[in-house]
Amino acid sequence: MGERTIGRVTHYYGHLEAAAVALSDELRVGDRVHVVGHTTDEIATVDRMQVEHRDVRAAKPGDDVAVHLGVKVREHDELRRVE
Repeated sequence: MGERTIGRVTHYYGHLEAAAVALSDELRVGDRVHVVGHTTDEIATVDRMQVEHRDVRAAKPGDDVAVHLGVKVREHDELRRVE
């Protein structure tokens, strides 16, 4: 099982269990991701995401996305796609 870094968390919305992420690679709904940081080590499946308040199924590098993960993450955590 390999992993590739695809973005970094820029903000976490605890009441929504969602993170704002600056992407450096493509991300799709249904992707399994591993969120890694100083005190974070969580695996989750992306079940929904938004770009500029619109639901999307996929996002591209350079997009700032809101991703619902269902787990607590922190600013500056790395988002890695589990391949």
